[in-house]
Amino acid sequence: MPTYVCWAAAGRLGPEQRAQITESITTIHAEEARAPRYFVQVIFNEVQPGSHFVGGSAASEGHIWIRADIRSGRTDTQKKAILERIAAAVSRTVDVPREDVWVYISDIDAAGVLEFGEVLPQPGQEDEWFAKLPDALKERLKALS
Repeated sequence: MPTYVCWAAAGRLGPEQRAQITESITTIHAEEARAPRYFVQVIFNEVQPGSHFVGGSAASEGHIWIRADIRSGRTDTQKKAILERIAAAVSRTVDVPREDVWVYISDIDAAGVLEFGEVLPQPGQEDEWFAKLPDALKERLKALS
C-alpha cells in the first residue's frame, strides 16, 4: 500500500519506460505522502485493442490511466501534489500530452490493509509499526528502501 495500477495500450510502454514510471511514482508518493518507499507498489496492465473507450469512442493510443489505492489520512494538498506530479512525470516519460494521463486516488483505511503479514499503520505511525516488526522483515524492508 499504496498500490498504483497503470493501464496503457498493449505494447505502448517499454521496459525502460515502465522502470522510469515506477521510480517516479515511488519517489513522488514517498515525498508527498511521507511514506516509506517499501510500501509503494506499481503494477502495469496492457489494454488490448478495442478494449478501452472514452465517451463511447475508442480511447487514444497514448491514453494512460493510473489508479492508486492509498491509506486514508492524506490531505487534499498532498493528494493534489501526487496527482499533478505523477501526471507530469508520466507525460514526459511516455511523450504524450498531459491530458492523456488520467490519475485517480482512492482512500482505504489502513486498518483494512494487510501487507508483509501485518496490518498497516495509520499515516504518521510507520516508525512505531516498523519498530515492532521481526528483525528479518525489518532487513527485508530496509533493502527495498
